[in-house]
Amino acid sequence: MAELETLLYREEDGVAWVTLNRPEVHNAFNRAMQTELSGLWTDLRTRDEVRCMVLSAAGDKAFCTGIDRADIEPGVQQGKAFDALGYEDPRHRLGPKTRGLWKPVIAAVNGMACGGAFYMLGESDIIIASDNATFFDPHLTYGMAAVYEPLLMMPRMPFGELMRMTLLGAAERMSAQRAHEIGLVSEVVTLEELPKAAGEIAAVIASQSPRAVQATVRTLWAARELTIRQALELGNEFLNLGTSPEAVKEGQDSFNSGRRAEWRLR
Repeated sequence: MAELETLLYREEDGVAWVTLNRPEVHNAFNRAMQTELSGLWTDLRTRDEVRCMVLSAAGDKAFCTGIDRADIEPGVQQGKAFDALGYEDPRHRLGPKTRGLWKPVIAAVNGMACGGAFYMLGESDIIIASDNATFFDPHLTYGMAAVYEPLLMMPRMPFGELMRMTLLGAAERMSAQRAHEIGLVSEVVTLEELPKAAGEIAAVIASQSPRAVQATVRTLWAARELTIRQALELGNEFLNLGTSPEAVKEGQDSFNSGRRAEWRLR
């Protein structure tokens, strides 16, 4: 794996820990981070020893505040005409699903998550947050149309909540508690507990058949864009994609021997 400048990376027991590491600019992404994340998501597709990922951020101020303003072209900052034909949106490089990665991604959000952070959160499988996390979209405050980010978040949030967050820009931030109430995040913990909470979820996922897990993830993401009837008609294909005799035997042996993760009530 290439040396990383803007990310921290480690592997432990089938889990890859990916940390956005530009806390001095609230983990805003520059071109280097876009390139490194794109390459990492692509590499992890075929890295068999990795079964699950945790995406987090360095520091306690922000998960990610979107694009680094120092990376925005001067012409755009000065209000010159936008070239829609020549523009390539950062989502092509930042989103794990866009890069064809179907191993589960758990986003552990601390501090501010706004704007371009939704490129990553919109393509994460599970989002948990520390109690100091806040969510907002400042595009309109800065005179920019909010397009790709709210579109990615559309399936994750009630329409009225998404519209409110988008239209109010930087004037209002959604708390972690409110994000939990509307189903955007599945769990809220203290900042100190965040790595442990993410690690516990990742460890359970990593203990299961990787083929079955990836097929399940792919099934559920595909089903978001299909009718229930269409998804059910494809059920056998999804089952075939993720089921193998070896995985079934391993799962049954584990069940019969009692080698299972201790359940907890949430």
